[in-house]
Amino acid sequence: MSVIRAFIAIELTAEIQKHLDEITSAFRRQLGSVPVRWVPAGNIHLTLKFLGDVSVANIKVLTDIMKTEVAGHRPFEVSVGGAGAFPNNHRPRVIWVGVEAPSELGLIQSGVEAAMARLGYPREDRAFSPHLTLGRVSRNADSNDIHAISKALESNKVGFLGATCVREICLFRSDLQPSGAVYTKIFNAPLSAAI
Repeated sequence: MSVIRAFIAIELTAEIQKHLDEITSAFRRQLGSVPVRWVPAGNIHLTLKFLGDVSVANIKVLTDIMKTEVAGHRPFEVSVGGAGAFPNNHRPRVIWVGVEAPSELGLIQSGVEAAMARLGYPREDRAFSPHLTLGRVSRNADSNDIHAISKALESNKVGFLGATCVREICLFRSDLQPSGAVYTKIFNAPLSAAI
């Protein structure tokens, strides 16, 4: 049986990705050798659901569900800006840029989450918190590294980076290469007014 790694997400504009690249570059310069796995700007998406391993035979079922879940939703705008870390700035594990969105985004995400749970994909333990991951802090980071990341988050005030109109959600394939993950869009489900 053929299997791919996949996730459901919203694509960002090239302009927002350019701004995210600039922010990441600023953090990288400031943090130097601190062990953070930075995400290439072209790979940054607003993830709605990470699926993991998906049988190729199930792709049609997944895409039909995606179409159904977004069919009743109109396009909406999201704003990108601000920076922080999960679980917090003093114990950073994930460095992120924030996303502000109307309730429509949460409704779509919870619908996708529930539909995927019915197919057997496990639900997320944490509540949905829209964000764009810039980097993941290595487990090898010591207390000096953690302190440096906290200081960088305090000193790098990230303002408004742009807004984008969400007109579709996409199914991406993730292929792990020696140089990092390569994401390929394999399906997009348009929101109702975007058809």
